[in-house]
Amino acid sequence: MKILLVGEYSRLHNTLKEALTELGHQAHIVASGDDFKRYPADYSIRPVWNESYPLLFFRKAVHKLTRYDIARFEIALRLSKIISELKDYDTVQLINTYPFETPLSYERRFLEQIFRQNRQAFLLACGDDYVTNTYYLTEKMKYNILTPYKENPYRMKTKFRYSLKYLRPEFKALHDWVMNEVRAVIPTDLDYAIPYAKHPKNAGMIPNPVNIDKITYYLPPADKEIVVFHGINSGNYWKKGNKFFSEALRAIKKKYGSRVRIVETVDLPYTQYINNLKQAHIVLDQVYSYDQGYNALESMAMGKVVFTGAEREFKTHYRLNRPVCINALPDSAYLLEQLSILIEHPEKIKEISLNARDFIEKEHHYLKIAERYLEIWNESL
Repeated sequence: MKILLVGEYSRLHNTLKEALTELGHQAHIVASGDDFKRYPADYSIRPVWNESYPLLFFRKAVHKLTRYDIARFEIALRLSKIISELKDYDTVQLINTYPFETPLSYERRFLEQIFRQNRQAFLLACGDDYVTNTYYLTEKMKYNILTPYKENPYRMKTKFRYSLKYLRPEFKALHDWVMNEVRAVIPTDLDYAIPYAKHPKNAGMIPNPVNIDKITYYLPPADKEIVVFHGINSGNYWKKGNKFFSEALRAIKKKYGSRVRIVETVDLPYTQYINNLKQAHIVLDQVYSYDQGYNALESMAMGKVVFTGAEREFKTHYRLNRPVCINALPDSAYLLEQLSILIEHPEKIKEISLNARDFIEKEHHYLKIAERYLEIWNESL
């Protein structure tokens, strides 16, 4: 099968491509690289001009004054030069209903051409979109990534501008049109499967694929110091609840001193992020989730003890009776308590580390996950 993967979040499509290639299929990615993370793509539409001086200075000035990113026009220009090549694929899969992030009028024209010159299309639910964000704001959940906005909409409106735009009429119109064009939508974890549970085009959740052949298990010795890694994505700072982790880490540093080494970074490219991750025992990921996102899964595959989503719904879905990660809550005192338990009982770190790797191998093995995608795609051909 020949597959075109459109857009990229957190290396999901890159890993899926690796699995599809291993299984003997032909897969290509068209994407801008997911901002500072700089993920690779076969057809790159990265706005390189807008990332270099002096245009970068002008871009930032325009964005500060208007909240509009002029890099979208460069992405549109780069895409227009290659879109005629993106044809004759058996299956196209979109990362999102707004996968290219060009100006909206361009976006629909690009997608129309993509749909027209290929056989069938599918959509992932793995980030912000109209269905997910509407559910988060209107339905009762313990918490979700929009909880900080719900608690203080006046103060948080600007912080959540990116997520809230998907609720605007013009984005809803794009969403409705895309949903009508695709064969089905595939949620990638419970935080999206729950909002899409009753959607007529929901094909069922397929967990994120993790390439365990590329990720080596490594848990450093914990006899001298315990390393806690907190990698911050500034654009998602409030959505992930990073402030609770930072508060807990200040208390940990004061409580344990040199017994703990804390590494906090901001907006690292993927390769640098992974290098920092390797030396950690504990990784702080996010608090407002029921399930794990991609960074958490890769960390678990390395054998790190990850503070992330692990709510009752997650444990029930995977029938877990052992800890594979730490369920993080938006409560710095609780996080301090959980971190303290691990620091004072390093044997628990080893236990959860082994459980985490085993869980990823069983539930997120990239080849098994790719086979599930192929089943759904083949059913529609």
